[in-house]
Amino acid sequence: MTLRLDAGSPEPPFAQLRAQLTAQIGDGTLRPGDRLPTVRALADELGIAPNTVARAYRELEADGLLVGRGRAGTFVTDPAARGGADDDHAAAERAAASYVEAVRSLGLDPREALAVVRRALGV
Repeated sequence: MTLRLDAGSPEPPFAQLRAQLTAQIGDGTLRPGDRLPTVRALADELGIAPNTVARAYRELEADGLLVGRGRAGTFVTDPAARGGADDDHAAAERAAASYVEAVRSLGLDPREALAVVRRALGV
């Protein structure tokens, strides 16, 4: 697992971390059952505050991609255990809410934010 944060990016570190972990889970770099580093260990490795890592982990848990097992650690979930279309819709809603939060923090106009989404979707 290789993670890098861009200090010059307008995207906040927790969002960069979340996006990279989501991508690595999606492409199979991180597989179901893989244990992630502790919050403190990853924060130290990346040179960021532990709360930043904790936020990314919490949001990924809410998305159903990770599961925290207390002292045992944080693990990548099994896609079969993530549920079906209803869970996908809920995950999309959470992703949209996160995007809105990021857009607002950047001060982006709502019309431009929608244009960014349309370009990303290719529509």
